[in-house]
Amino acid sequence: MKPRARSLRRTLLLGILLPVFGYVVFNTSVLYRQALAAADTAYDRTLLATAKSLSEQLQVQGSGDDVSVQATLLYSALEAFEADNRSRLYYRVLGFKGEMVSGFEDMPEPRKSVPVNSIYAALVNFYDDEYRGAPVRMAVLLQPVAGVQGQGMAVIQVAETLELRETLARQILIDTLWRQAAMLAVIAFVVVLVVQLATRPVRELSQALVQRREDDLSPLPTSDAPRELLPLLDATNQHMQRLSHLLNHQKRFVRDTSHQLRTPLAVLKTQLQSARRGDVEPRQALEEISHTVERATELANQMLALAKVEQMRQHRDAPVSDWAQTVRAVSLDLSALIADRNLDFQLDLPGRTPVRAHEWALREVTRNLLHNAIKHSPAGGTLQLSLHHEAGQAVLLVRDSGPGIAPTLRERLFQPFATDHGAGPSLAGSGLGLAICLGIVQSIDGNISLDNRVVEGAVLGLDATVRLPIEPLT
Repeated sequence: MKPRARSLRRTLLLGILLPVFGYVVFNTSVLYRQALAAADTAYDRTLLATAKSLSEQLQVQGSGDDVSVQATLLYSALEAFEADNRSRLYYRVLGFKGEMVSGFEDMPEPRKSVPVNSIYAALVNFYDDEYRGAPVRMAVLLQPVAGVQGQGMAVIQVAETLELRETLARQILIDTLWRQAAMLAVIAFVVVLVVQLATRPVRELSQALVQRREDDLSPLPTSDAPRELLPLLDATNQHMQRLSHLLNHQKRFVRDTSHQLRTPLAVLKTQLQSARRGDVEPRQALEEISHTVERATELANQMLALAKVEQMRQHRDAPVSDWAQTVRAVSLDLSALIADRNLDFQLDLPGRTPVRAHEWALREVTRNLLHNAIKHSPAGGTLQLSLHHEAGQAVLLVRDSGPGIAPTLRERLFQPFATDHGAGPSLAGSGLGLAICLGIVQSIDGNISLDNRVVEGAVLGLDATVRLPIEPLT
């Protein structure tokens, strides 16, 4: 099963909305707690006011050690402090010695600890407790009471049930959630809209590519593209340019191959027909057919080498090879041809010449240049092959004693199938060797040159020079 492709829009939406949603949840919780704290502060002030109101009705009774607190309090006095019928108030007053003075006797014992940092100008402590099975908010006020007979510290305890506070808390929570949900909806709408607008060029580009013809490799327009898409468009256009060049090369290769092979195949067919009719001796016919097959084979091999050079241009991951070793091997392979033409051959090689290139590419360049030099050198002539280092480059020099380059051939020297039509049949070739050499050398960031060696106005031969960058030894 094909895995589902990742959506850029979904990634952007999740990447933006999830953190925003998390922040909204956290912010809602914080706002809710702050609202509850504000509500508790407001209602705690009411409890404190109730306790202070009760303290105003306390009196000192007795004298000496029998001094005590007396209160004449009615529960109806608390009705003014009850917000509505949903909550109830309870109170208790304890005297100087902790005795019961007034109120509800069964209320829990008060916590007399007083906060160190209090926002109230009173000795009061607020805390949550439970009374008669229901949660309550408790306020404990330590109130000094003084009179003519004496003075002391009374404890006033006021409790309020939490129905009103819980109702307010729920209302605060609902209001907060509505506001945060509305804000989240607005943010989600804006994010979706912005993501849609931001990814529209990508969708338009995809649609344009889908609607293109299969053979349309023209560059994609970049004038109206966003800046973030320019690297992708540039890379795509460069890739299309390479594909276009490769396809054109393949078309040209097929066209040239069919054109060049047509001639030797036609000659071969004619020679076979002539041999069948008995127009020539069988031995002579076989020699002519063998020569034609050799020419066709050489042409096919060179065409394949030319195609391989184009592949090498696209992939620049060649290993490091020793050019000196390759030159020595090629010289041994062609030694029979050198001896057949009785050439005075000189070979000058260094110890090692590392260059970043495939061994077959170095062999093809060396073989083509040396083979051409052998063919164009007169019998008994001189032929030099040297390899040396010069300014960080490896320099291959093939120096023959042939007729040099004709002026009519110089302009199209490295073009495929460019040959010297004035050469004899033994020297004629397919015209692909130099084109192969040029392609290989250029793919290795080198250069090649062919120059007539002229002395006192006379052409004494041809110098073929190839320069390739030397790979540093590690």
